[in-house]
Amino acid sequence: MVDAPVAVIGLGYVGLPLALLAAQKDYDVIGVDADKDKVQKINSSVSPIHDEAIASQLQRTALRATTDFADAAHARIIIICVPTPVDHNCSPDLSPVKAACRGIARFLGGGQLVIVESTINPGVCEEVVLPILEATGATCGVDFYLAHCPERINPGDTQWNVGNIPRVVGGYDAASLDEAVTFYESILDAPIKPMGSLKEAEAVKVVENSFRDINIAFVNELAMSFSTLNIDVVNVIDGAATKPFSFMAHYPGAGVGGHCIPVDPYYLIEYAKQNGFDHTFLKTARKVNRAMPAFTVDRLMGARAAAKVTTPKVLVLGLSYKANVGDLRESPALEIIRLLRGKELDVIAYDPYVGSGDDIDVEVSTDLNEALSGAETVILATAHKEFLSLHPDDLHKRGVRVIVDGRNCLDKTSYQRSPLVYSGIGR
Repeated sequence: MVDAPVAVIGLGYVGLPLALLAAQKDYDVIGVDADKDKVQKINSSVSPIHDEAIASQLQRTALRATTDFADAAHARIIIICVPTPVDHNCSPDLSPVKAACRGIARFLGGGQLVIVESTINPGVCEEVVLPILEATGATCGVDFYLAHCPERINPGDTQWNVGNIPRVVGGYDAASLDEAVTFYESILDAPIKPMGSLKEAEAVKVVENSFRDINIAFVNELAMSFSTLNIDVVNVIDGAATKPFSFMAHYPGAGVGGHCIPVDPYYLIEYAKQNGFDHTFLKTARKVNRAMPAFTVDRLMGARAAAKVTTPKVLVLGLSYKANVGDLRESPALEIIRLLRGKELDVIAYDPYVGSGDDIDVEVSTDLNEALSGAETVILATAHKEFLSLHPDDLHKRGVRVIVDGRNCLDKTSYQRSPLVYSGIGR
């Protein structure tokens, strides 16, 4: 199957690593993306996303990128990796998936294998994707094949990457499933589990991320409760984690970000609603987790009042949604900034992985010492490795009087012994 040309539609955090992996496995790969700037960077061997591994791989790959679907007409395997966001009402937005399907539909009919990796709710492949692909007259299972392999990737993880994470695959029919499994076996060094249907494969992704969202919501609610009870929630979780079975440690924080955990539950919520079921548990978890930026800001305002700070400048350390990457998707830091501004505070940010060119509506300093100048109040929103060594004495010398550790990643004991007013999330 290595002789089969591959087209990857969507060259973001999912599609680009996958395209590079297939190219490394000697596939002839072309990537399609609507972003002209991104395409130009890839063709110039420049990474459009903040990832050292991808930047290195682009220097030694034959991957080609284009904005024209016609350039991918020769592909035998077509993988859709476009975003699946939610709108302002938290309703699934499938327009990128629909556009990708329309873009490739006119070229189908030569036995191509179409794989959807984008995260979708159960039923989308059969109810949305399939009708678009068959609209030009091609028949699935005869003229082309359809499968779903929900993406699994963990940006910034040095252990688990696109090439070694186990995957699940569902197919429209047995032939579709067999072809998709064969393809993934040719590029992955990981087990592949065939699912019983497309819907089962679609459900896997939303279930695994809803599981995480629910558990994070539980410890976030504990953090809010324990803040009033004078109990350190981190110590309690660590204590519970000593039980060698039936407990999985999750930790609270300033909010849940990324393109998966704060988005995927809504896909299941909406699809179930359309079919007569109300996911009250999932909706409650989402409500709790969406409240964490506001809770964090409230902690900051309380700490400012305790320290009698009146200067309006607040420094936000970290803008990305997770440590040691530059990914801003659904980042709670951006909501924290919006809420701080609503309290008439002047916000400046510092993030070693994010710059002012990343289309952020906030002043982003390029130097930490410069950012700290005049900032009596600091809120740590992302646990970048560069922040873990911050010592309270160094901050105090620079005039900092209040620090809120939104990721509970600083040494609580040393900060509580310092002149700074310290506050964590549930500790």
